[in-house]
Amino acid sequence: VQLQASGGGLVQAGGSLRLSCAASGRTLRSYAMGWFRQAPGKEREFVAAINWNGALIYYADSVKGRFTIFRDNAKETVYLQMNSLKPEDTAVYYCAASGSGSYYYTSTAEYNSWGQGTQVTVSS
Repeated sequence: VQLQASGGGLVQAGGSLRLSCAASGRTLRSYAMGWFRQAPGKEREFVAAINWNGALIYYADSVKGRFTIFRDNAKETVYLQMNSLKPEDTAVYYCAASGSGSYYYTSTAEYNSWGQGTQVTVSS
């Protein structure tokens, strides 16, 4: 499956953004999906994950209560709603797909398809 992430941009602290990850090539509905981010000089880190039907969701502690992951399988799209953004949320955000859709995964090793990344910059 090919993934296309979009929706990044520049926002002030406290603001909101919604990222989208659209799939093509294969249907998204059998895949577990995840969002990761990578700041300059740092390793890629887990943000949020969702299983194939949205029944199982997991968040990194750093974003819990502020970010929401959800999916619309009819639109072949997964979203990351980001509220109350902080400067430390600044990073390139990547969406990823795992062929094992029944659960959610927090490790990059569990994902076999990646989007190209979208830049999120939060100013103080």
